[in-house]
Amino acid sequence: MPHSMHRCTIFDMNIRRVPFDHPDAVKLNDQVQAEYHVRYGDGGDATVLDPTHFEPPKGVYLIVYDEDDSPVATGGWRAKDANGEGNLDGDAELKRMYVVERARGLGLARRILAALEEDARAAGRSRMVLETGTKQPEAIALYVSSGYEPCEKFGYYRFHEDSRCFAKPLAV
Repeated sequence: MPHSMHRCTIFDMNIRRVPFDHPDAVKLNDQVQAEYHVRYGDGGDATVLDPTHFEPPKGVYLIVYDEDDSPVATGGWRAKDANGEGNLDGDAELKRMYVVERARGLGLARRILAALEEDARAAGRSRMVLETGTKQPEAIALYVSSGYEPCEKFGYYRFHEDSRCFAKPLAV
């Protein structure tokens, strides 16, 4: 079967910590931005992200690689504290959760989410927060089924009608 047609299996995956500006992270970020543009028609997420936001202990960026060492999923968190955009002290903001189309339905997003929550908890963050949108129902379903509840809107899109924000306590 050609590589592009190869179906991933969850047993052959490995998760690696990488810098946000790693070439594979840039490649997946370009893909998720293109998907946001298709769904929302706005060119992608305009939230300002800097590679230093994802450097431990103030954040982390993860990529899941398949058995062929191809990047198939990604996600990160960055520390956020009380600011004029609705965050609270101790927040860890989830960013760039994405699974390539051929690897969807294997539980990779749930695995990345759990790894990010564990890492943020270990870094002393008290709450994981995220912003998504109404045109991403599968993302909303993942977060709700993982214990996230609607919270006060925060961040760049806090005034947008399609924006939905969620939070989950990171109890020690």
